[in-house]
Amino acid sequence: MLEFEVGDKVIYPNHGLGTIETIEEKTILGSTLGFYSLRMASSETTVLVPIDNVDDVGLRRAISDTEVKRLFLKIGDGKIDSHQNWKGRFKDNSDKMRTGSIRDVIDVLKSLNFLSKSKNLSFREKRMLDRARFLVVSEIAEVTADVSETIENKVDKALDRCLLNRTKLLARAKASKVARASKVAKASKVARASKVAKASKVARASKVARASKVARASKVAKASKVAKVRKAPARSTTRRAARAS
Repeated sequence: MLEFEVGDKVIYPNHGLGTIETIEEKTILGSTLGFYSLRMASSETTVLVPIDNVDDVGLRRAISDTEVKRLFLKIGDGKIDSHQNWKGRFKDNSDKMRTGSIRDVIDVLKSLNFLSKSKNLSFREKRMLDRARFLVVSEIAEVTADVSETIENKVDKALDRCLLNRTKLLARAKASKVARASKVAKASKVARASKVAKASKVARASKVARASKVARASKVAKASKVAKVRKAPARSTTRRAARAS
């Protein structure tokens, strides 16, 4: 279980950045429980989070300033989860928003921003897109100590790069698919040619073998005929000699 101290800046999933003002105990229904008291940056309201429930709600520390560059690279990388089914898409995005991970929130931001370029989002998805944008901008603005408007402009530019890079990724994937299909077709053609050549070679070998067999049979037959011819006169001479005696 993560432990926090007074003054720590933390992220409360789906609510954004807050600062731990106090760590206090309260007795509820006879049980004494510890709570983190958070002052939320966006609304200046106070939220109590049970210490024993930190992991379940997804409370985490804000990112470090060294992570900001990697986050902008992720926003603009062109990798977008695109779901056609509205129910499946909304459930997946809702689950990601509840994890509290800024990387999951960025995935939702990219997905819904991409979708908004081709169709009008429903009210619930439009609200989720705005929420995702706010959570990303507010956390980065806090850790970089920059104004929200500047970070929002940077995020918008990164989202534009994301759309451009997605087009490039799809083009490369299509070209790779065509190249693989061409390679497979070429390999299949070579295999067929090899098979035909092998069959032709076998046929020629078989033809030569048959011709050789016929030649040998013909030679044997001739030899046998000659032997018979030579043997016949000898027997005839023997019979004439016998009659003369």
